[in-house]
Amino acid sequence: MRFLKKYGWIAPAITLFFCLFSQTAQASEIDLKIPLLDVEYNFWGHAVTGSQILLYGLIVCALGMLFGFYEFCKIKKMPAHKSMLNMASLIYETCKTYMKQQAVLLVILEAFIAVCIFYYFFFLNQTPLPMVMNILLWSVLGILGSFSVAWFGMRINTYANARTAFASLKGKAFPVMSLPLRSGMSIGVLLICVELVMMIIILLFIPRENAGACFIGFAIGESLGASGLRICGGIFTKIADIGADLMKIIFKIDEDDARNPGVIADCTGDNAGDSVGPTADGFETYGVTGVALISFIVLAAGMSYTDNGSLTLMADGIDIQARLIVWIFTMRLLMIITSVVSYMINNWFSKLRFGNKQDFDFEVPLTSLVWITSLLSIAVTFGVSYVMIGGMGEDLWWKLSVIISCGTLAAALIPEFTKIFTSSKSKHVQEIVDASREAGASLNIISGIVAGNFSAFWKGLVLMGLMTVAYFAAAEGLDDYMVYPTVFAFGLVAFGMLGMGPVTIAVDSYGPVTDNAQSVFELSQIEQIKDIDKEIEKDYGFKPDFETGKELLEKNDSAGNTFKATAKPVLIGTAVIGATTMIFSIILLLNLELNLMNPMVLFGLLLGGAVIYWFSGASMQAVSTGAYRAVAYIKEHIKLDTNQAASIEDSKKVVRICTIYAQKGMFNIFMVIFCFTIAFACFDADLFASYLISIAAFGLFQALYMANAGGAWDNAKKVVEVDLKEKGTPLHDAAVVGDTVGDPYK
Repeated sequence: MRFLKKYGWIAPAITLFFCLFSQTAQASEIDLKIPLLDVEYNFWGHAVTGSQILLYGLIVCALGMLFGFYEFCKIKKMPAHKSMLNMASLIYETCKTYMKQQAVLLVILEAFIAVCIFYYFFFLNQTPLPMVMNILLWSVLGILGSFSVAWFGMRINTYANARTAFASLKGKAFPVMSLPLRSGMSIGVLLICVELVMMIIILLFIPRENAGACFIGFAIGESLGASGLRICGGIFTKIADIGADLMKIIFKIDEDDARNPGVIADCTGDNAGDSVGPTADGFETYGVTGVALISFIVLAAGMSYTDNGSLTLMADGIDIQARLIVWIFTMRLLMIITSVVSYMINNWFSKLRFGNKQDFDFEVPLTSLVWITSLLSIAVTFGVSYVMIGGMGEDLWWKLSVIISCGTLAAALIPEFTKIFTSSKSKHVQEIVDASREAGASLNIISGIVAGNFSAFWKGLVLMGLMTVAYFAAAEGLDDYMVYPTVFAFGLVAFGMLGMGPVTIAVDSYGPVTDNAQSVFELSQIEQIKDIDKEIEKDYGFKPDFETGKELLEKNDSAGNTFKATAKPVLIGTAVIGATTMIFSIILLLNLELNLMNPMVLFGLLLGGAVIYWFSGASMQAVSTGAYRAVAYIKEHIKLDTNQAASIEDSKKVVRICTIYAQKGMFNIFMVIFCFTIAFACFDADLFASYLISIAAFGLFQALYMANAGGAWDNAKKVVEVDLKEKGTPLHDAAVVGDTVGDPYK
């Protein structure tokens, strides 16, 4: 699954290494000339230029960042008992140590890539030194952007976990749901705003001749940061997950038993793998998809073929390119507004409906948020497109709106199909539970594999169906404005899937908070504190209900698992379609023609599929090796003859084990994929292009299968623990085994 999360790294690799080793190529993305954006618009009698619209967009981004920091401050000021705050602080400290070690690794990787960039552009391509330094500068800014939004996400989540755990003691369900969602929206809005600020700065303030260089540097940097944080974080969290979970079988203890030194590592992993990684990955996905679309617009929009088959600029070609770029970025800015407005509407409605209830289905308000955002985004897409590009052609505005709406609809439909296979209330998850009861872990694993395979099939059909609609819309006259309109349409589908980006990130970030909150509750050992009932009633004004609180946190954790699973396929699909758009942009740039009768194309397709399975094996091997070491250490140092929590030193040692093996696994994967990229680019351009396309196709279905099988196993365990209340039974043991198989899958 992590391969598709690494896709953002492959996309800029296309732009860099394809041009790097295609010796016959005379052009690269650095040569892209972004048109001037001073095209004029008339909005109800008021004239405004494209550049002015983007300047106003910077104000929208500033307000969005203020919203993120405002929510951050509100969460930080919420009350929580000191025992829970102390545990949250310990989790943050271990996360901070992990992030510092990751920063060192990223510096090493950036230095390595910087040498490659400098060698190619300065020595081989004879690029002027100032332009080369621009690429290097923006690659550093890309990494810093990726790292900073990831740190922000980790920090706010480690505030929200203790506050959510404490809020559960009131016995009301709504605060337990609303607080993690508030944290997630803060991350999602801030992430998109930082991304857009950087890209608008390139468009408005960087000279036209340098903009292409800045975009390639920015894409490489943010993608390098995302690949490191996502893959390393994923390996870390699954090592820690397995280490903590297996103790339930070996020693018959609870999942978050404070005596288990692996629990703190598990909490750190919730943030490292399920918060830091997805946040950095989301930052990269939005950026690289934008770069892909800009590249395609400059290369293909406003262009037509001459009689001899060469490309030439139309009479109004520059105007078409400028208007499409301004339109795309206006849509990106509006998704900030639509997401925040949808969140406020959904929060108001959910509070009205569930505010005073003792219990409700936590998935309902999350689902309604996704659909409200999707429908509002589609309505805004049609309205703004009519106003901005309605004058470019009689039908262009609604055709492009239909295409983008296919992506926006996919971002709402894919979660629904994901829940069919991963929700704790789904028939497939119930089938896993029933199979486990009858035949133990064996049928548990088989049933999970079945769910994963079927989920990949159905979501593949959903994507294909919506892309087919986009294809037919593009076929109806878009070739009057560009060459290869279908490729542009597919890029817009990916763009549409990102149209509700802050909400997608929010529901993905919901899970780490709910998971951590449950752990903080147990690790704080708050129930064992003398006279704690009286203390809380005196200091906070309510009588705590510990049993109800634990039950609410467990149910919320199940909802968090489901929505982590629903967000992954959206980002996976976006990464695949966006990367494919970038591939075709480079194919167009280098004037390649892929022919299935060419053996090199067939070889590339086979190599891409082979590398997907190597990556899957290498990432799972990294988890397996690290988990072996972590389990061995925990078994040796766990002290069950006392009620005292595990020592901080033992807990930090487990974190260190997870970090070491995660970084070793990440570095191994990075170097091998890097060398594959270099080697295949040296062989043949057609082979390399087909290799990249093959990775997209094979990787899409491998990722969907593995992510959803893992989600199904995880929630089957939750059904046994929460709904059936059969912890410590043979059924529970079988469910835990399935969950630990699913951990490296995810």
